[in-house]
Amino acid sequence: MLIDAEPARVGQLAQEVAAVDGVAEAYSVAGHADIVAVVRVRQMEELAEVVTGRLHSLAGVTDTRTLVAFRSYSRKDLETIWELGAV
Repeated sequence: MLIDAEPARVGQLAQEVAAVDGVAEAYSVAGHADIVAVVRVRQMEELAEVVTGRLHSLAGVTDTRTLVAFRSYSRKDLETIWELGAV
């Protein structure tokens, strides 16, 4: 999730985002957004709760863009799948 924030709130807001249930990681970044949050949920319905119910309600959030990953190609995730015997 890409989050635009009020400039004075970026640092504190990134910490608040990281503390939200469902957020696995949060980073302050430069570029097209101020904060990137990695949200991990088991069911798609949970994504709506995290994004609209929790993250949008944080003070200082001015805009968001949510990206949904369909498949992972990271080495770490692929190794985990092999360890679990899922492939």
